[in-house]
Amino acid sequence: MREIVPGLRYWTAPHPSWEPGAEPESEGDWPEQVGCVLFEAPDAVVFIDPLVPDSLWPDLDERVAGRRVVVLTTIRWHGRSRDAVLERYGGTEGPMPAGVEPIPVEGFGETLYWLPEPRALVAGDHLIGDGEGGARMCPSRWLDEMPETGGLEDLRAALSPLLELPVEHLLLSHWEPVIGGGRDALAAALRR
Repeated sequence: MREIVPGLRYWTAPHPSWEPGAEPESEGDWPEQVGCVLFEAPDAVVFIDPLVPDSLWPDLDERVAGRRVVVLTTIRWHGRSRDAVLERYGGTEGPMPAGVEPIPVEGFGETLYWLPEPRALVAGDHLIGDGEGGARMCPSRWLDEMPETGGLEDLRAALSPLLELPVEHLLLSHWEPVIGGGRDALAAALRR
């Protein structure tokens, strides 16, 4: 687990559904390692899209240490280790803890989470790393898996209000997170 700032941690774990050799820009084109977040909010330990390898449980046990646990999911197929975390810690999927603001992406089936205190934005699949230390929007073919959504221009419009946030860190599920300079990376992603 990597500490981004005190009380905010990020880790990656190999996703069991990952398949090597996906066609570039296809719905299967993402790295085996996926990102996960732990945030120690004032009234709960918050897990966002957790995927927990066995070796990480002792560290998580220490972080939780009997406190209330809330598990949040950015997009419906990011269930990952949600049920295991809920069972292990007697956690819940609500109510929303203090210090966490959900930002639904209207028409795209995703909820991003804004963490004002560490100035971190947690994204699921619609904002991803660009492989060069920045961020980009997901490939258009990823949207094909969600017939109820619009195209990339519609997504760009839906995400543009995020530019009003003082984002310092972009914690992404796919490819590397952006630590520092998050708002600039977000603006660049929305321009592409």
